[in-house]
Amino acid sequence: MLSEIDTRPFPVAPPAFNLAGHVLSRAADLQKTALTLLHPDRDETLTYGELLRLTQGCANALLALGLTPGDRILLRLGNSLAFPILYLGAIWAGLVPIPTSAALTQGEITKLAALVAPEFIAAEPGISLPDHPARVISPDLSAWATLPPADLHEGDPNREAYIVFTSGTSGMPMAVSHAHRAILARQAMHRHWEGLTEQDRLLHAGALNWTYTLGTGLLDPWTCGATALIPAAGTPPAALPALMARAGATILAAAPGVYRQLLRAELPPLPTLRHGLSAGESLPQALRAEWRSRTGTDLHEALGMSECSTYLSGSPSRPAPEGTAGYPQPGRHVAILDDTGQPVPRGEAGELAVSTADPGLMRHYLGHPPPHGAWFRTGDAVLMAPDGAITHLGRKDDLLNAGGFRVSPSEIEAAFHDLPGLSACVATQVEPTPGTTIIALFYEAPCAIDEALLRQCAEKALARWKQPRHYQRLATLPRTATGKLIRKALAA
Repeated sequence: MLSEIDTRPFPVAPPAFNLAGHVLSRAADLQKTALTLLHPDRDETLTYGELLRLTQGCANALLALGLTPGDRILLRLGNSLAFPILYLGAIWAGLVPIPTSAALTQGEITKLAALVAPEFIAAEPGISLPDHPARVISPDLSAWATLPPADLHEGDPNREAYIVFTSGTSGMPMAVSHAHRAILARQAMHRHWEGLTEQDRLLHAGALNWTYTLGTGLLDPWTCGATALIPAAGTPPAALPALMARAGATILAAAPGVYRQLLRAELPPLPTLRHGLSAGESLPQALRAEWRSRTGTDLHEALGMSECSTYLSGSPSRPAPEGTAGYPQPGRHVAILDDTGQPVPRGEAGELAVSTADPGLMRHYLGHPPPHGAWFRTGDAVLMAPDGAITHLGRKDDLLNAGGFRVSPSEIEAAFHDLPGLSACVATQVEPTPGTTIIALFYEAPCAIDEALLRQCAEKALARWKQPRHYQRLATLPRTATGKLIRKALAA
């Protein structure tokens, strides 16, 4: 049996469509809280009625500046109420918002601004601005609330809706253009990953500019009529359990690193929590097992990317088998390909690919042609079990060569995840002398761990040729602004 799963048909958008209109289609009828921004000592809230009114008023204000459909707006905003209003308001008006990390320096954001050529920059105080001629505007929620609602700009569902940047783990971030139709591909996630219902209160622990937070933390709850809970800027992971308990969170969404930090602390009872969602990087099996043991709830992982969001996952109705990332979601067409572009037999490693006809797939990278051919190759090395469950082996270009064998770094890292005192670790290939390559393990910990103990862990779980030959503690592993590990930065 080949490693190809086709669960089409794909969702189809109507000829005239708008992403923001789809997300807020039920807002006028919902008498409940849409968003709560959680501060240590207070909450800021928006009802669905307020969210809709502010979005429409913001769209009016943007058009009054002389912007026309298709113009781009660079967002330099933190975790604030203004962020989702500007994002949805721009899309409502047919404009193109570009979320960016508030942590970027002036030099970094200047490079990104040059790539996307915005007409305007929406910014909050204290966030670095690019050296760019675009006019800077400030959010004004009180003014937007008084403006007449702008008409919803509907048009070709394939037209540009928003732009996001890849994480930049392998160099310069790429600007990814997404269409209005992309929101329809998220429908399968609501049931087949998130287990999301109208009654849920979903807390996402990430920054709003991150596509994981933007989709799972805001757009999905609002499409379903649920309540989104977002911690205010600067909230440390240690504060999340108290915020979850106070807000009555039923679902927690975060990256594996956040779950790891939560488990280091004393967790209070979380009686309303049903389960957690994990994405952004691979979820170690040991971490999932510890979370289940400590909280009595499961973690459900999804695999995705900035170019296509998530497309395979475990879920409350179909949990991922141990050690796997889960199954392709309904309404997807995926395959695992060899170097010639043909599906490999199940049980054999290859490169994960998604259909170029998937409505959730990007339009293109800015400055590059659209994806062509039958498949978009993701760069993820995976293998498929007979029942369709997919195991993530790492990025294809991250696979290590140990004694002539290809080794998944995640397999090596998993051997150390339950070691006391170790916060995170990364296995990579280094060249200590010209022409000699070895596997090294870099790890985060408050203090150095006895190397004999590290070698003991490796010997217990790994064949000899997979065991690291070098161990090194770092105070902080290199990460992107969204928390993804940058393996290539470790070789030096």
